[in-house]
This record gives sequence, C-alpha cells and structure tokens, in this order.
Amino acid sequence: MANTCTHIEALTELKVADELVCEICIKNHGRWVHLRTCQTCGVTLCCDDSPMKHMTAHYHETGHPVISSAQPGERWLWCHPDEVFAEY
Repeated sequence: MANTCTHIEALTELKVADELVCEICIKNHGRWVHLRTCQTCGVTLCCDDSPMKHMTAHYHETGHPVISSAQPGERWLWCHPDEVFAEY
C-alpha cells in the first residue's frame, strides 16, 4: 500500500461484512448508498453518501479508526483520524 498510517499498518487481518446491510438503517426503515466495515469491531454500516452516515457516527462514538469498503469489487481502507486512503 502506497498511502498508509500506523492504524492501517497495525491491521493483521481484514474484517469483511457478514451481510451487506446497514443494521441501523434496517431498524429505522432508512436507506443507504454504500456500506463500510469497521476494522476494529467488524460492524458494517452506511457511508457518508447515505442520509444518516452511520459509519462516521460509529467512529465518533467509538474511536475505531479504520474502515474498509464493503462494496463488492472495492478494495480500500480509510483511516478517520489520519485521513489516509489506501487501496490494497
């Protein structure tokens, strides 16, 4: 990976989505655009293009720094605190 940070470098295994849904949107009858998976706890939630931006809210609530795209065919990571995007 060309772009990296200590949070991304600390990952030893990538977590993948169990299901391609945002559980919070499902509970609240919401909708999502794309999904992201937290690389600390494995939860999959909606992206910032989605109305409720649940993954960013998850970061602010938990401090879990790195997410990955849960979209099929996309292979990238984003570190919130360092604002680093890394393809893998």
